[in-house]
Amino acid sequence: MGAGGRMTVQSPVKKSESVKPRRAPSSKPPFTLSQLKKAIPPHCFNRSVLQSFSYVVYDLAIASVLCYVALNYFHLLSPLLSYFAWPAYWAVQGSVLTGVWVIAHECGHHAFSDYQWLDDLVGLILHSCLLVPYFSWKYSHRRHHSNTGSLERDEVFVPKEKSKMPWFSRYLNNSLGRLITLTITLTLGWPMYLLFNVSGRPYDRFACHYDPYGPIYSDRERLQIYVSDAGVLAAMYGLYRLVVLNGLAWVFCIYGGPLLVVNGFLVLITFLQHTHPALPHYDSSEWDWLKGALATVDRDYGILNKVFHNITDTHMAHHLFSTMPHYHAMEATKAIKPVLGEYYQFDGTPIYKAMWREVKECLYVEQDSNDGANVKGVFWYKNEL
Repeated sequence: MGAGGRMTVQSPVKKSESVKPRRAPSSKPPFTLSQLKKAIPPHCFNRSVLQSFSYVVYDLAIASVLCYVALNYFHLLSPLLSYFAWPAYWAVQGSVLTGVWVIAHECGHHAFSDYQWLDDLVGLILHSCLLVPYFSWKYSHRRHHSNTGSLERDEVFVPKEKSKMPWFSRYLNNSLGRLITLTITLTLGWPMYLLFNVSGRPYDRFACHYDPYGPIYSDRERLQIYVSDAGVLAAMYGLYRLVVLNGLAWVFCIYGGPLLVVNGFLVLITFLQHTHPALPHYDSSEWDWLKGALATVDRDYGILNKVFHNITDTHMAHHLFSTMPHYHAMEATKAIKPVLGEYYQFDGTPIYKAMWREVKECLYVEQDSNDGANVKGVFWYKNEL
């Protein structure tokens, strides 16, 4: 099944072959969540402290080696070579740290261990070091998982209906406008989401992930938002001390450049998992949790699939069973594919092409024009402004 010549069901054709464009099914699936769970080997739901920590140690060891090489050898390079070495370091280090971000994300889902306190401690440390407010994001992201595909209640990358598109959209619906949109999204998208809820669910008042009394959070969650803020402030103070000792340029080269890559990747990954011409969205008359969880797509990032701990190519399984650790997700995905059938979505389009296509073709959502009972309440991406 596909759109743009790449959407497939269970990858029945090679990635280089094209398939007839076709929408994902939007009707009630003929299986239940329980049936999907029964298809997965029971051990896939087991969380191991040692195995989970092994990935943390592995990622941090690689990050430390990369940092050591940059600090001790890059100054020996000629100026010309250093102009290439530093961006290469940012790209590689940023990719590795995105894997660290994914592990912290698993902590937020209680997929790291059987101990909630340990998951929260590890997640708080790892996310704070990447300037992410751990509990703040944990709670908003949990609501995203509870309301995926809902136009009223989903939390992130919520598509707009045509009538609600901003006035300047038509001026960005061209190659230059798309390039500007992508650049801003990948560089400023993450801090803008955390600070101003950009691309998030509309609230009746200002929403910010750093505000304990903001509308995103309930009264029982507010104390932990303070803890999240304290974690980020502690990390920022550490960066400030490094700036005092080594200078702003040093901190940017070692930490800032990779962090920009991390932020860009996590926005891109989330965007492409939930944005595709073949994916439906639902209003309250049609939405239910299982249909929403199935309205996502697995992507192929090549070697980065492993670097990102397979969050990219097992995302549907993650939405169905979010407490499952990443190291079992691939096995689980293979197990549920026969049950999912045409409801399983995979797109093997090269990421740079998919990114450009989705920005071009997925501008807003609307119902099909025939307004038949079979499509009422189901919204599809369109691009005609």
